[in-house]
Amino acid sequence: MYTEPLPPQIVRYGEIVESDFVPPWWAKNRHLQTIFPRFFQKRAKLNYRKERLVLPDGDFVNLIWAGNVKQSNGLITLFHGLEGSIRSHYTNDMAANLVKQGYSVVLMHFRGCGGEANLKPRAYHSGETEDAWYFLNWLEKKFPDTRKAAIGFSLGANMLLKMLSEQPKQKILQAAMAVSVPFQLDICSTNINQGFSRIYQGYLLKSMINNLLIKMRSIDYKNLLKVSESQIKQFKSFREFDQHVTAPLHGYANAADYYQKCSSANFLQNIDTPTLVVHAKDDPFMHESIVPAAHNLSPNVGLEISKNGGHVGFLQGTPWQPTIWMHQRANNFLSTFFSGIETSSNTEPMK
Repeated sequence: MYTEPLPPQIVRYGEIVESDFVPPWWAKNRHLQTIFPRFFQKRAKLNYRKERLVLPDGDFVNLIWAGNVKQSNGLITLFHGLEGSIRSHYTNDMAANLVKQGYSVVLMHFRGCGGEANLKPRAYHSGETEDAWYFLNWLEKKFPDTRKAAIGFSLGANMLLKMLSEQPKQKILQAAMAVSVPFQLDICSTNINQGFSRIYQGYLLKSMINNLLIKMRSIDYKNLLKVSESQIKQFKSFREFDQHVTAPLHGYANAADYYQKCSSANFLQNIDTPTLVVHAKDDPFMHESIVPAAHNLSPNVGLEISKNGGHVGFLQGTPWQPTIWMHQRANNFLSTFFSGIETSSNTEPMK
């Protein structure tokens, strides 16, 4: 049983509460919530610049910057979802929203994302935290006096939660927010392979396969993968891709081993950073059974659940003037850490 919604700037850390998100009458369907912002809502205008960050192994990730860091209220880092980029509706529009609030924003594209193939056989996955941790430390050296927070979406949210658990004493990020988290990867891979959700899987899987095939033209995978290009083209599910590609490329025994070791539900108890998680029970990428129990949360993690919202949707307003609830939720949450707004003692995260 969830408690009632709280005032918008309050996070009930260590608890699961009912979100104050309420869908409009015309957008209660979970697929409409998921699809409308992607295909029908006009993208917010965002002026940004690109930068390449070279990684310790000689590979690279592409960064997207928006706003003036030194003249901002704070720097917010964004981590996109599977096959996402700055062109994804949720990253572009969240970045534009944050810049309007006086923040600066930097998005880290995962390896091979954003339209440019990376140089190494390894790629990215739901539990790959090494690149993000290097990136955050690089940011801290570059802007040591700027307060920072992070927002992750879907795969990027899972990665962010895992990283915060692995770095419980980190001081780089003052706060974090995770949206539409695939808490249990095994269940998610099964759910998205059923019914209408297979449409989403097919769309993303096609991109994953195409990107891998492009890399195989310049990188020799013969000693790394036991599948041929023709076999890869026949993959029909995320589980097949993870079994034959993700797992062997990144040191996991198989897909099940990867899912077990990288599911963020296993890491929530160890997070010391004040963290807000927002999630919809009707997310078509997942199943509502993946939501962790309150006793699995750290005293520094607040989980807000809504009945509706779809996958990184949370659509409100009218069809001709739609708005995204998670933008305002992010603004309210971040203001606590960047505007000096104090929370009452019973809602402060454990230090």
